[in-house]
Amino acid sequence: MSVIYMLITISIVVAVFFLYAFIKAVRSGQYDDDYTPSVRMLFDDELRKETNKNQIELTEEKQL
Repeated sequence: MSVIYMLITISIVVAVFFLYAFIKAVRSGQYDDDYTPSVRMLFDDELRKETNKNQIELTEEKQL
């Protein structure tokens, strides 16, 4: 029975350590996305063309 208490205690300590490491990584900017905004700029014109096509199609449907 004492082995179960020891394993539960160790697992809680390990879980708290990983929670601390995760929070520290998030606060330091480890998971910030620096790549997507620069790539999104390259496809901005294509997104605008698709939006304009959709708006034109919607206005044509309304006219019918």
